[in-house]
Amino acid sequence: MVTPERLKVLFDSYHQPLVRFLTRQLGDRDWAEEIAQETFVRALKQETIASERSWIFAVAMNLVRDEARKDARHRKRLELMRDEAQAESVVEPGPTSMERDEERALARKAVDTLAERDRDALLMKEEGLSYEEIAAALDLSVGSVGTTLSRARRRLMEAYETLQAEASGAKEPA
Repeated sequence: MVTPERLKVLFDSYHQPLVRFLTRQLGDRDWAEEIAQETFVRALKQETIASERSWIFAVAMNLVRDEARKDARHRKRLELMRDEAQAESVVEPGPTSMERDEERALARKAVDTLAERDRDALLMKEEGLSYEEIAAALDLSVGSVGTTLSRARRRLMEAYETLQAEASGAKEPA
């Protein structure tokens, strides 16, 4: 089994990148922290871990999928409550702040339109995982990771541009 000392090394090395990855994936830092915690609990129960970083990210992605199946309604309710709380705490943002918020929302929507594999590959690459680690976590060949990332980036840009065009078309008077 993974010793507590080894788990501490794994935690110190991978906790922050894993939480950042999961926060981007889920849009909720608290939920990301919970998934990361469960990932490290499972690491403690493992006999051996061959490729630590890719194993940790793969387990975390599987936990996200499991949680999403069980808690989709609960997550939606939490997102609505968070949005309401943010809306109440904001006192009339300036135009630049509002524009940034709109851009973030468009970017999030664009990411959400991607297929799961494309989204996971992009977020893992953004988090600094190597092609080998991404391949192991997503069960791809190393040679196909570059192609997957390239297509995912193109699809992301197309989705973002489409959403941006729709948003600017909705703002113009009829």
